[in-house]
Amino acid sequence: MEHARNEGMPLATEMFEGHAVNRSAAERRAATIGARRSVKKAYQAAWLVNAVRCIDLTTLAGDDTAARVRRLCAKARNPIAPHVMDGLGLAGMGLTTGAVCVYPTMVVHAVRALEGSGVPVASVATGFPAGLMPLHLRLEEIRYAVGEGAQEIDIVITREHVLTGNWQALYDEIAAMREACGEAHMKAILATGDLQTLGNVYAASMVAMQAGADFIKTSTGKESVNATLPVGLIMLRALRDYGQATGYRIGFKPAGGMKSAKEALIWQMLMKEELGRDWLQPDLFRFGASSMLGDIERQLEHHVTGRYAASSRHATA
Repeated sequence: MEHARNEGMPLATEMFEGHAVNRSAAERRAATIGARRSVKKAYQAAWLVNAVRCIDLTTLAGDDTAARVRRLCAKARNPIAPHVMDGLGLAGMGLTTGAVCVYPTMVVHAVRALEGSGVPVASVATGFPAGLMPLHLRLEEIRYAVGEGAQEIDIVITREHVLTGNWQALYDEIAAMREACGEAHMKAILATGDLQTLGNVYAASMVAMQAGADFIKTSTGKESVNATLPVGLIMLRALRDYGQATGYRIGFKPAGGMKSAKEALIWQMLMKEELGRDWLQPDLFRFGASSMLGDIERQLEHHVTGRYAASSRHATA
C-alpha cells in the first residue's frame, strides 16, 4: 500500500499542550478490547497469518553473532512451517515477516541473508536503549546503519526532554535524526514506560510526528513496563489527530513483553477498531516481538492438525 511519507511540520505545541487524557477512561476502553468479541477457527487463523506479516523479527542481545542473525533471517523468510502453510491452503503465498531488526553492527549480515527476499532490515540506533549519548554520535550511528544497508531505523528519544517539557529540544533532536535517516524510514521509540503520564505519551507522540517520524513505537523492550493497551490507545489517538490535521498516515509499533498469539489478536483488534483495516498492513503496523512468532506458529499448527506441538518445534531461529 502506498501513501505519502510524513514530511513533518513546524513544532506546534498547541496541538498537545492542555490536551486532557483521562487515564481511567483509557484503561476502561482498553479493557474492552478482546473482551467484547473473539475470532475463532479459520477467522482466527487468518488474523494470525496477518500478524506474522507485521512482525519485526528481532534480536537485540549482547551475545548476538552473525550466525544467529542468519538463522533469524532464515526464519523471517519462512516464518511458518511448510506443512502448516500447506494445511492452511497458503502454499506459495510467499509469507514473510515484516522486517528483521538488529543492532547496527549486525545489519550487514542481515542484508546479505535477506537478499532477494523483499524483507527489509531495520536497525536500532541512537544509543539504544537509553539514548544517553551526545547527539552527534547518535546521528553518526544512524548514518552508519543506513550505510550498512538498513532500510528502517528505530531511534530512541531523550526521555528527559519529555519529563521536563522541553518540547523544542525534543523536536530538534528527532528532526535531526529524521534527516540523518535519509530515505530510510524512521520509527521513534518513545519508551513510554519511562514517561510517567499518559499526557506525556500523547505529547511525545505528537512531537515525534511533527518532527517527521514515519512510525511511533511504544518501547525499547528494555524498560520495566513496555507495550500496554492503554498506552497504545493514547498513541493511536495522537496518530489519528495528527492525520486529521495534516493528512499524513503514521505507522504504529507496539514492542516489548508480547509473547502470545492472543496478544497478537488483541492488538490487531485495537488497530482495526481505532483506525480501520488500512492499519492492519505492515506498512502502517508492526509488532516488535520475536517469541510471539513461536506461539502463533503453534496455534496455526493446532488449527491444521488438531494437536499442539512442543514449543521447541517452533524455535524463532
